[in-house]
Amino acid sequence: MEVAFGVLGPVTAWDAAGDAIALKGRRHRAVLARLLVARRRVVPVGRLVADLWADQAEPPADATGAIRTFVAALRRALEPERPPRTPARLLVTEGPGYALRAEPETVDAWRFERAVTAAAALPPPRALNHLQEALSWWRGPAYADFADEPWARAERSRLTELRLHAVERRAEAQLALGRAAEAVPDLDAHVAEHPWREDAWRLLTLALYRTGRQGDALAVLRRARTLLAEQLGTDPGPALRRLEADILDQAPHLDPGPGDPAEQVWAQAAAAYDRTVASGARARLESTVGLLRNLAVTGGGGLEAARRHRLAAIKAAQDLGDPELTARVIGAYDVPAIWTRVDDPHQAADTVAAAERTLAALPPDAHLAARARLLATIALESRGTRSARGPQAARQAEDIARQLNDPGLLAFALNGTFMQTFHRAGLAPQRDAIGAELVTLSARHGMATYEVLGHLIRLQSRSALADFTGADGHAAAAEQLADRHELPLVGVFTQWYRALRLAASGSPHPAEVATAYQDAALRLDGAGMPGLEHGLLPLALLCLRLRNGQPAQTDEHIDWGPYEPWARPLVLLAHDRPNEARAALSSLPDPPRDLLFEALWCLAARAAITVDDRKTMERAHAELTPAAAELAGAGSGLLTLGPVAHHLDDLAAALRLPR
Repeated sequence: MEVAFGVLGPVTAWDAAGDAIALKGRRHRAVLARLLVARRRVVPVGRLVADLWADQAEPPADATGAIRTFVAALRRALEPERPPRTPARLLVTEGPGYALRAEPETVDAWRFERAVTAAAALPPPRALNHLQEALSWWRGPAYADFADEPWARAERSRLTELRLHAVERRAEAQLALGRAAEAVPDLDAHVAEHPWREDAWRLLTLALYRTGRQGDALAVLRRARTLLAEQLGTDPGPALRRLEADILDQAPHLDPGPGDPAEQVWAQAAAAYDRTVASGARARLESTVGLLRNLAVTGGGGLEAARRHRLAAIKAAQDLGDPELTARVIGAYDVPAIWTRVDDPHQAADTVAAAERTLAALPPDAHLAARARLLATIALESRGTRSARGPQAARQAEDIARQLNDPGLLAFALNGTFMQTFHRAGLAPQRDAIGAELVTLSARHGMATYEVLGHLIRLQSRSALADFTGADGHAAAAEQLADRHELPLVGVFTQWYRALRLAASGSPHPAEVATAYQDAALRLDGAGMPGLEHGLLPLALLCLRLRNGQPAQTDEHIDWGPYEPWARPLVLLAHDRPNEARAALSSLPDPPRDLLFEALWCLAARAAITVDDRKTMERAHAELTPAAAELAGAGSGLLTLGPVAHHLDDLAAALRLPR
């Protein structure tokens, strides 16, 4: 079992499944924390004794024996599967003491340090993403449960300083991106808690000035001068004094970068629109959908808001009784989609119904492009429903788009075709071809969001085909486009891909892979994609455990989301309840025909083989056979259960099929 360690908060350890490891008492955790502070170096037993009993005039007579007892207990907790009398691999004895040979990626503080260092060399969009993610790893003060221990003091101070530096560099990146207003609240709290940090005062002042709040900016400088005098007995440094003079002079170099003038242009244009376009004008509905389309690709809150308001716009158009207007309102929301499970099934069904009604109501002379956009919408929103209408609508939309030679319409239609290319296993090559056409088409016609979609589709399909070199190239291309065009949600998928990449590489350190998945899951929190997020982390960790010969997670509080029917038999087997597992398999539905189709069938196959459920094994073998050349689950770009061929071999052996 591989272990990850957390010190950015209370000291803790997690197993490969992400579950907390019981570390017994405070002194056991103190030994672990002291070894983590040493950063893989040996700590002599005498030093451990002195540090653990530093609050006593003399350590107890049996202190050395107690240290050995603590170490033995920690070894059992950290390496429970280590055979008796075999050397420890993680908490090792070396020379006069002990060392914790944790890998760099398994300790959150060490990862944080590298992330902050790496961010310094990145352009502002990527630096901001790196810093936001790294700061999210903090669960409280570093080594929180050993705040008063002298041996932890220097490391706590170093990490705290690094965190404060990261907060300020994040604000700097926000300012560079023209997001001054967004930086103000965090900076205000930051200076209140750390009033001696002059660079924080400088950044807060500049952020306020760039949002048009010159008076507030000067008030902040006065506040800084007062606090510095009261708490440190000093005056502001040259940088703050110079900034105050520049604000009073309205120095040109303080003017905002390109982002803030854009905000001013936006405000002026929006005001002009409000003045000149009547409140009931139909043009407002079409403009609204254009805004919602752009809003959907800006991040979690934007995506959720766009979904929420989209149906309202469709209903408003329908209420006006104009099918052609309604067709434009529905069809204008051509937001690229990569995940095959919709975020809101009820909303998707309502959108499909509205599109079908509108399609039927269009006059005979309505433009073909309007029909094609409605058909593409039906294909996209009916994904995963097993409806024959979805594939039919996708084919019709693509045919019309090619007939009209309309690049934007064809990209929209190809997205619908992609979503309907899951009617059986083993279709990664077909999806790869769709992705390749999207990349070429979009690059030629400057359609950045669809170019990203094409790269993500190819990332998925090349992963399914075990071509990770090719997938790496598409991940990098997608990230470059995302940085250039401010598409933050792309990073969610590429970070999950890198966790998959690590898992598929056969890494000897499952804890490192589990940590990568846990970090990727943090990016999903608040990303506005519940159809992707719900149950995904437990599923990924289940696949990781099974590939490493471990049973399923047994924590009763795990929320498996939509994957519960396929996880349940394996969880029951982990609880040694084979009869219940067999009963669960007997009522197991076919998996949804989506990006995880092969992975879920492999889970069912694993459980069926264990309980000798021949019927389920036969179903799994028949469904998985077309995907014999693929990696199970890797077509999602997120997780894998290894080669489908291996699962087919196991099924064939259990079924006694001829080879």
